[in-house]
Amino acid sequence: MAELITVDDPDDPRLSDYTGLTDVELRRRREPAEGLFIAEGEKVIRRAGQAGYPMRSMLLSAKWVDTMRDVIDEARAPVYAVSPELAERVTGYHVHRGALASMARKPLPPVDEVLRAARRVVVMEAVNDHTNIGAIFRSAAALGMDAVLLSPDCADPLYRRSVKVSMGAVFSVPYARLASGPGALGAVREAGFRLLALTPDEGAVPMDEAAPHRLERVALMLGAEGDGLSRRALDAADVRVRIPMAHGVDSLNVGAAAAVAFYAVTAGRPES
Repeated sequence: MAELITVDDPDDPRLSDYTGLTDVELRRRREPAEGLFIAEGEKVIRRAGQAGYPMRSMLLSAKWVDTMRDVIDEARAPVYAVSPELAERVTGYHVHRGALASMARKPLPPVDEVLRAARRVVVMEAVNDHTNIGAIFRSAAALGMDAVLLSPDCADPLYRRSVKVSMGAVFSVPYARLASGPGALGAVREAGFRLLALTPDEGAVPMDEAAPHRLERVALMLGAEGDGLSRRALDAADVRVRIPMAHGVDSLNVGAAAAVAFYAVTAGRPES
């Protein structure tokens, strides 16, 4: 059972995991280096624990203590009870959900391990917006994608905003980081995947004609908002595919496009 500790000093060093949560650059550097990430809200904290991430500590507004009582009772980490005002001073913003947890990261699996049991994977290139990362993971989980592969320059799925937007789906879809360099996608192809590059280019094959749900193993490639996939990624693909548009719309937000494409990739696929 965790010890419940009341803290009334925003400079208490025991709260250091939670300081400056709105400083994106600081947190992007600090969290991976220190092996931690922040889970926000009751559901996300529970899902992180259920996924096997060890808790370092928890920070709760007093009114959330009863709601989180079962988590507190099972935790083997300190739980700090603070006022909403103190939580805001420490974190830099009003903690609407009243509950934060500092969780320990787990080592990422190698790419070949993630691919071994997968049939439908997402490959993200340079998707560096945390909101888009979270939205894509949530859709991947909901629509039955098996795994996610990230280029080295993709944003951190465990950054607080990504985790929050995904509603904890980042914990339920296996993911790995690809190596840098032109040979990274070759490892995916060698594992038996057909590479489909999603692009708004009118010369690309419409998604329904490509019929990705009938393919044995598919890797759907997504690029960053605005820029899309690089020329190198497009050239490495087996097929370039597009989502047909109406009313003169030329493209969708990458999060929305991903959800549409995931449905096309997974709909009607035979059971494993």
